[in-house]
Amino acid sequence: MRCLGTAVLVLALAACGSEGDGDDDDDNNGIPDQYIFGGDRPVEIRFPSSYDHSQSYPLIIVLHGHSAGGLVQLIYSRIDDLVQDPGYLVLAPEGVVASDGHQSWNATDACCHNEDLPDDATYIRGLIDEVSGVYNVDPNRVFLWGHSNGGYMSFRMACDHADVLAGIVSLAGATWLDAGKCSPSEPVSILMIHGTEDDAVLYEGDGFSPGVDQTMTMWADYNGCAATRTTDAQRLDLDNNLSAQDTDVERNDDCPAGIDIELWTIRGGTHLPVLRANFPDLMRGWYAAHPKP
Repeated sequence: MRCLGTAVLVLALAACGSEGDGDDDDDNNGIPDQYIFGGDRPVEIRFPSSYDHSQSYPLIIVLHGHSAGGLVQLIYSRIDDLVQDPGYLVLAPEGVVASDGHQSWNATDACCHNEDLPDDATYIRGLIDEVSGVYNVDPNRVFLWGHSNGGYMSFRMACDHADVLAGIVSLAGATWLDAGKCSPSEPVSILMIHGTEDDAVLYEGDGFSPGVDQTMTMWADYNGCAATRTTDAQRLDLDNNLSAQDTDVERNDDCPAGIDIELWTIRGGTHLPVLRANFPDLMRGWYAAHPKP
């Protein structure tokens, strides 16, 4: 596969939304005075201006694509829109520069250049634990969102650390080709978003990564769902470069209570779909509907 990042979109997109001010005054609605996490790979948390430590909040960790970065991914995905409404904690950490000179995550053997990268699954798990020790994170609503290499990393986390995740969203990513390398300790809700014209992570697979159908079948097996899928009558509008109702929605049948495996297929979509303005609302709805059962 050919790994691509999202940096090419930076100039075309608006700046990120508001973030917490990080004051040392922890009397302001109970906002803790610590908001930098990750040790030698620091990441700043974004939290609602109305944060109240007596209430618990969902956490989303946004994982960038190969050669991109956390800020770029926030701009592209607009997950920042969820910080204030309805109130999410959001982190967008950074991978490590690999031997090819680009920032990457050590996800699967297919993506990308992981021979010289650290144990990113342990790093991300540590971020979740670290944030949960300072902020009031709802343990039943911890999610990942990843594009490309970040999507692969999201699947890797679902394989290795299912116990702390309610669900993942992977845009243009894939899971391990070898099903034996993934053994989730419990079911995790999965949303795959993939364009049929993706020329970097092929919709049909490429011999290094499983195609979309194979990935869905593998996760149906991991999660205890039926291999059969049902297609929604209503299509979605996802890609601003395509006509309306460009995206089919399918769900695996007979999943355990509270667990879903969904596939949003963008008909004619590429590796970098130009996401419509409604995308944050779609993500808001999906995350709200998929807490850990």
